[in-house]
Amino acid sequence: MPVLTATGAGVRHRRRWHFQDLDVSVEPGEIVAIVGPPGSGRTTVLLALSHRFKLTAGRVAGSAALGWVPDVTSPEPVLTVIEHVRERLLLTGRNPREAGQVPLLGLDPQMKGYELSPFQRQLLGLVLARLERPRVIALDAVDEGLDAGETRELWTQLESIAEDGVAVLVTAREVDPGRVSTVVRLGAVQAPAEEHEAELDHGVAAEADSKALADPAAGTAEAAEPAEAAGPDSEAAAEQAAETEVEAQAETRAAGDPVAGESDPQPDGDAQEEKS
Repeated sequence: MPVLTATGAGVRHRRRWHFQDLDVSVEPGEIVAIVGPPGSGRTTVLLALSHRFKLTAGRVAGSAALGWVPDVTSPEPVLTVIEHVRERLLLTGRNPREAGQVPLLGLDPQMKGYELSPFQRQLLGLVLARLERPRVIALDAVDEGLDAGETRELWTQLESIAEDGVAVLVTAREVDPGRVSTVVRLGAVQAPAEEHEAELDHGVAAEADSKALADPAAGTAEAAEPAEAAGPDSEAAAEQAAETEVEAQAETRAAGDPVAGESDPQPDGDAQEEKS
């Protein structure tokens, strides 16, 4: 029987979908990896599956205890490892004296939060999550800031947790498919975001066109030069001279007008982040 399921789940912020139409089922003891490039919505999916992020569409049944999620469950800088354990025991309604019997996965109990490396933060996250006796544990960025030996050790711990019947959700840029039961793969660019960027580009171009039409300099040049013409030949010559001058002025404005630079389609911050 699944311990966590998502059906048609999605999260949208304004016009941009972080993810949508997510269907996943997690069985006891499975390891499910949410993979994709930075900016693809990995952490948002993880938090939504853990009921820490409100869904825009669909539903999630079941929940997960959070391990280390940077900027969400970061250790308290001045608390030691053992103090974190005592605090979590209190929060779960258990006796803090049990802290002495809690496996610390090799962590120094007196090491403070600000001293922990990314690997040690992942281990502490697992220690604290297991105190809640969850059916699912979720942790973020399992491939960031770890060397090869630390990565192997972390996956050994995750596999040990899964062998105990606890399902595990992880996020990463990429994983070895042989280590996991299911891979949820996210793309770098969401289609609604591209449509929004196109709308922004169209708005900039329209603004540039409006400013060009409203610029009095071009109109003055076209009207002033033919007024000096005396005859058909001279009129034609004057018109040719006027067109040449207008073109020169237009080139000068295009080189110096900041709006002209804006009209070139450039990726915005979201797009760069998603494609990095």
